[in-house]
Amino acid sequence: MTGTAAYLHRIGDRALPPTLESLRLIHRHHLGHVPYENLAIMLGQPPSVDPQACLERVVEHGRAGYCFHQNGALEVVLRDLGYAVERRHGHVWTDESQRFAGTLNHLVLLVTGLPTDDNPDGRWWVDVGLGDAFLEPLPVIEGEHVQSGFRYTVGDVTPDGWSFRHDSAGSFTGIEVSTLSTEPAAVLASHAELSSPPDGHFAQLLVVQRRDATGVDVVRGCVRSRVEATGTTQTTLETYDAWRSALTDDLGLALDDVDEDDLRGLWERSLVSHRAWVEAGRP
Repeated sequence: MTGTAAYLHRIGDRALPPTLESLRLIHRHHLGHVPYENLAIMLGQPPSVDPQACLERVVEHGRAGYCFHQNGALEVVLRDLGYAVERRHGHVWTDESQRFAGTLNHLVLLVTGLPTDDNPDGRWWVDVGLGDAFLEPLPVIEGEHVQSGFRYTVGDVTPDGWSFRHDSAGSFTGIEVSTLSTEPAAVLASHAELSSPPDGHFAQLLVVQRRDATGVDVVRGCVRSRVEATGTTQTTLETYDAWRSALTDDLGLALDDVDEDDLRGLWERSLVSHRAWVEAGRP
C-alpha cells in the first residue's frame, strides 16, 4: 500500500469522497496522528519539503515536520482524492511590527467548491501545519469562529487572501495570507533559512504539538503543556525518560527510525538550554 491509500490507513481513514464531511474527518484525523514537530531539524537532519517526500515520510514513520511538510503532504492527498486545492502564501507573526513583513514562513491550503448554507462561496482554509490552531477547516468568511471554546478571527477577506487572529492562548498572534509566491523554489529557500542554525526559527528549540478535540498537548524544550480554552497546565520534564515518554506516549511522536544516542544528545542540549532559560528568569 502506497501513496494516498497508505496515508489514509496511517490516519485511520479509508478512501473517501471529496465532500466537506470527508475533509473535516481527514483534517481531524491527520492532527491526531501526525504531530507538528521539528525533531529532524533539531537532530541536524532537515527533511525535504518536496510534497511527495513529505507524504512518504508520513506513511513510513507517522512524522512530517512543520507547516511546509504537513500541508505539502496533505495537498498531495487532497488533490488525489478529487478536491480543488490552491496554495496561498502565509506569514505568521507574533509582534505587530512584523505583521506585514511578507516573508514566507507558512504554507496555506485553500479548498474550493464546497458550498454550504453558511459558506455559500464554498472556500475553506485547510491547515494541519499550525500546531496549536483549529481542529477543523475554517470557512473563509469574516468573523469569529469558535472551536472547542477557542476563538479564531478571520478578517480582510479578498479573493486572494485574508488575515487571521489566533485565540489568546495560541503560540502566535496572527497570519497574513496572500498570493505571494509559493513556488517550490520559494518554499525551498524559506525552508533553508528557517531550518538552519543558529538563527533559523525551527533550529533553536524542540517543539512538538498535537491538537485533539478539546485542546493541544505541547512539548517545548523541557516543558510539557496542556492548553485548553479553560486554561493551561505546565510540567517540567526533569529526566530523559519523562521527556521521551511525553513525546511518544502523550503526543504520539513516532521514534522508530531515530537513533537513541542522537535523541539523548538532543535531550541533554535541551536541558542545558532549559536551565539557562530558568536562570534568566524564564523570560
